[in-house]
Amino acid sequence: MADNRQSLSDLGDLTKAAAAAPAPAAEAAAPAGDAEANEGAPARRGREEDPNPNGVATQGPQIAAVLREQELDAQGRAYATGRRKDAVARVWLKPGSGKITVNGRDQEVYFARPTLRLVINQPFGISEREGQYDVIATVHGGGLSGQAGAVKHGIAQALSKYEPTLRTTVKQAGFLTRDPRVVERKKYGRAKARRSFQFSKR
Repeated sequence: MADNRQSLSDLGDLTKAAAAAPAPAAEAAAPAGDAEANEGAPARRGREEDPNPNGVATQGPQIAAVLREQELDAQGRAYATGRRKDAVARVWLKPGSGKITVNGRDQEVYFARPTLRLVINQPFGISEREGQYDVIATVHGGGLSGQAGAVKHGIAQALSKYEPTLRTTVKQAGFLTRDPRVVERKKYGRAKARRSFQFSKR
């Protein structure tokens, strides 16, 4: 029997020869009549072009993100409402030195805990705008933790309205989404939402 096996060098020579060969003229130039005839017909896809064997397109058309318009009031400020738990915050944002006033008091006075001040400054940190905007906020309802979350939500919304180009950055961090978690209601027959009364066997 003849040995049909080839060495790697022989395969390399064959590959180079195939690459150097010119493309047939029939494939290179299609007749003009065929192009006109197929102008209205939908494009046919061969099996080699289908990434999915079922014939379903796995990638849709690429749509460019639409840039929103800047939303400012008569004083040149961006306004937004933030919510968290039972707290509701109204936030006005304008360019400044980074001063944050909550209910007429400085943030260090109103939010004495450093962790709460870190929470309300997160939108500026993620967008690299620390110390560039002044914030005036009024907040009511809930406790200090919920109020800090509401102010953060309002700052993120107002920042995306003042600089629409930052919307993607703030949204990917999850700051534009209202946190839906609230306290679960108490049920009858139970001490709290899920806590049962102490059981006594006798």
